[in-house]
Amino acid sequence: HPSSSRRSRAPKGGRGRRPAGPSTRRCPATPSRRGKRYAVRGADSGGGGGTDGGADACPRSPSLGRRRREAAEEEVEETPQEKKLRLAKLYLEQLRQHGESCPVPGAVLGYSHAWGRGRGGPAHIVLSLQVQPPDPASIRVLRGHQLPVTCLVISPDDKVIFSASKDGSLIKCKWEVESGKRLCVVPGGKKGTEERHMGHASHILCMAISSDGKYLATGDRNKLIMIWDAATCKRLHIFTGHRDAVSGLSFRKGTHQLYSASHDRCVKVWNVAENAYVETLFGHQDVITGLDSLSRECCVTAGGRDGTVRLWKIPEESQLVFYGHQGSIDCIQLINEEHMVSGADDGSVALWGLTKKKPLALARQAHGMQDTQGLQQPYWISAVAALRNSDLLATGSHSASVKLWKCGEGFRKLEPLWDIPLVGFVNSLKFSAAGDFLVAGLGQEHRLGRWWRVKEAKNSVCIIPLKRRAAAASPHTPDNS
Repeated sequence: HPSSSRRSRAPKGGRGRRPAGPSTRRCPATPSRRGKRYAVRGADSGGGGGTDGGADACPRSPSLGRRRREAAEEEVEETPQEKKLRLAKLYLEQLRQHGESCPVPGAVLGYSHAWGRGRGGPAHIVLSLQVQPPDPASIRVLRGHQLPVTCLVISPDDKVIFSASKDGSLIKCKWEVESGKRLCVVPGGKKGTEERHMGHASHILCMAISSDGKYLATGDRNKLIMIWDAATCKRLHIFTGHRDAVSGLSFRKGTHQLYSASHDRCVKVWNVAENAYVETLFGHQDVITGLDSLSRECCVTAGGRDGTVRLWKIPEESQLVFYGHQGSIDCIQLINEEHMVSGADDGSVALWGLTKKKPLALARQAHGMQDTQGLQQPYWISAVAALRNSDLLATGSHSASVKLWKCGEGFRKLEPLWDIPLVGFVNSLKFSAAGDFLVAGLGQEHRLGRWWRVKEAKNSVCIIPLKRRAAAASPHTPDNS
């Protein structure tokens, strides 16, 4: 993959990166990349240093001490390329030994191990064969927002749904089967009142929740990222630094490291636990419209009309660039650590492997065609969702339906399964961690603009139950946190 540009390192004089805002400080617990590199080199060459020093000092072993000193001098002369090769061989040997000593999760659980084979990675679950076609009568519609719902997330325990809207309000709800009870509402305020008002003062475009359920992050058109206590809906901090609307947020799984994407074309990294800014990544040539991440220290982004999807490798200071859509790429999500799905306003849905710069599968006109002022145009893909580590996908548009898909033939084919009737713009989709329901955020308008208006749509959150076939039911479920 071509690497388009290096990221900002903020050399002296502030060149290349905007200084952190007044409410943001540099993370004291995050060493520089140079510091990390030297620390690794020191650890590699200094392991057992005390024993070496004792051997060198021992008067009865002069030859042994001399040999150790000569070996140390040779190690200093090792080139970076040689060191990378040596470490890679050591890592592969450790993985091989680990694979021989530990059973593969897929073999234990009886799942189809379609990726991560031989690495002890998570199993890929063929879930599409178990899920039944959803019953439209079982869909629950939850009302509360005055304007279109733009984004939503589900808590890791599947008990609470957070949703946000163009009205600037943030609603925390714990959906009960009978009542759909609303637990907490944080109303929006007017522009310029952010310091006095707890809520956002402009359209909320994105949100993310940490994998431990502790922190909730929301981003708005007014360039702000707000950090909330997910349990109490209390605002904890405001991150500033982006120069345009914040359009994508994702917590790295298992950590409190937060990635943010913006219409200012850059990605920023934050340490939420320390209320600290870490660094900025540059490369996209147009507004970034979506972002996602999993456990690895990397994230993926959708680059709008620059026509690229990018994988940002944080430690390696590099990025991989993917091409395949013909229109603006508006949404993206990782399926597992090796595959992702994206959607664009040319009506296409693309299935990607992170080792190929072209899509593994591409479904054109995925939601059909519409008649716009006498012209036939494809329905825009406004939302995508993937049940983590499975073959089940969902896509949304304003075509009056949400579509479920199967990733077939080892992630080389997209096969449509069923249509779920939903009227309005589907601006956000999320599967529950257990895979037993799908949540859709609906609105009369697209989350990023007002190109069309579906008057008959209801600004709401819809919960779509996904029932399993009894014969194929399994107590084991994929991890979607």
